[in-house]
Amino acid sequence: MFSPDDHVAVAVSGGKDSLTLLMILHKLEMRFPRTRITAVTVDEGIAGYREEAVDLATKYCKDLGIEHEVVSFEDLYGYGLDDFLKSRQERMTACSYCGVFRRKAINLAARKVGANKIATAHNLDDIVQTYMLNLFQGDAERFVRFSPVLKDPRGLFLTRVKPLCEIPEREIVMYGYAEDLQFQTASCPYMTEALRNELRSVLNKLELAHPGVTFSAYRAMLRLRSLAEPNLAPSHLQPCKSCGEPTTFETCEACKMQGINSVIPELPA
Repeated sequence: MFSPDDHVAVAVSGGKDSLTLLMILHKLEMRFPRTRITAVTVDEGIAGYREEAVDLATKYCKDLGIEHEVVSFEDLYGYGLDDFLKSRQERMTACSYCGVFRRKAINLAARKVGANKIATAHNLDDIVQTYMLNLFQGDAERFVRFSPVLKDPRGLFLTRVKPLCEIPEREIVMYGYAEDLQFQTASCPYMTEALRNELRSVLNKLELAHPGVTFSAYRAMLRLRSLAEPNLAPSHLQPCKSCGEPTTFETCEACKMQGINSVIPELPA
């Protein structure tokens, strides 16, 4: 996932997973002097929830001496998630919008700080949930393309890695307490809207009744992906006509959701 000369943008939300990842990568960075990490935090604009997490991320970055870039939906898109959702008479789940906007925000911030890789703190539970979501939603292409290491040989988007992909959530919690980390414990107020939340409950019950089933599912999905990937045609990426971000369509998903046609987002200096 990493090389000694990497500049890694670490997506840090302020939760247990991202702070754990930040701590581990910081320890590794001290052993590899040519490596550089920069924390990137996205403020989605969720009142009563995101403020605490941003403060925690800022505190730990300051204590560790890690460069920290904070970007917000309001700066990039003109409004926070709460306001965006209020403007929609009929809408998809909040997570559908937030996931697309967050990925774009992290990409923009990572390029701004000059990173060549993005590290996210998806754990084993997250990975299996995503595989299952893609399967249940009939998205075979996304099922095959989803990977702990996502690299574009054409260089149109930054390599994304998930270093905690084989670590169960419960072990990350144990690490956090062992390291005396202070992290946000409140859940996102929108999480109950998502199918992922129901899948999480089902998989947790299965793991409790049949220890190891999550690992088994993960290994099987990696195997299925390796078998199917050779038959998947390469995606045709092109710059979004509105913002310039790489997309398989004329307009990227984030711009479609916003309903814009000509605005190119720029991060404030």
